[in-house]
Amino acid sequence: MIEVRRADERYPGGDPETGITTRHAFSFGHHYDPGNIRFGALLACNEERLAPGAGFDEHPHSNTEIVTWVVEGELTHRDSTGHETLVRPGDVQRLSSAGGVRHVERNDGTAPLCFVQMWLAPTAFGGEPDYEVVRGIADGTPYAVPRADAMLHVRRLAAGDRTAVPDGPRVYLHVVRGAVRLGDALTDGGQTLLEAGDAARVTDAEELELTAESAAECLMWEMPAEPAYG
Repeated sequence: MIEVRRADERYPGGDPETGITTRHAFSFGHHYDPGNIRFGALLACNEERLAPGAGFDEHPHSNTEIVTWVVEGELTHRDSTGHETLVRPGDVQRLSSAGGVRHVERNDGTAPLCFVQMWLAPTAFGGEPDYEVVRGIADGTPYAVPRADAMLHVRRLAAGDRTAVPDGPRVYLHVVRGAVRLGDALTDGGQTLLEAGDAARVTDAEELELTAESAAECLMWEMPAEPAYG
């Protein structure tokens, strides 16, 4: 099953007066939607835009895997475990907040900053925070988030290129830029057009592929099904 969520369906957030604009894919803050809490391990997929000098002051996180992908500009990250990093397009940043961590995220540059930040639920709570940045991750290189039992796949496509969608119980596809068609790999081309900011939530993904309508960049999460409690 494929459920498409369009860019204009995202919940607005942030504080434009202070240079922060956010678009939330899932229930977030005062945008509480009980039917849109999570998909697989994914709890949030936020598109963040920060004007030069804007940012999020120090704030806490716990028991969340936070993965950040910079689209344009440079993100300054500082956290309470002593890490201070400048994250650029093509880098994958992961902060495992575990038992608790505080961090700051800012645009200290002179150009606008846009990034996609994704939060995932861990398979176990507590533990020590952990941090990692992979510089310039290669196209098609999977990035594992073991604490969430999830895998991120980055795809950069030229017009006309095709690429497989991972098979799995849950696959979340976010189009960063460009346009792609999502459909059955056994047919000629795809059926569902997805443009920048659009997302597809795929349950029991099997034999699917993307075909680029134009130069495109996509993030795909390969995940298990939601856990059952009780």
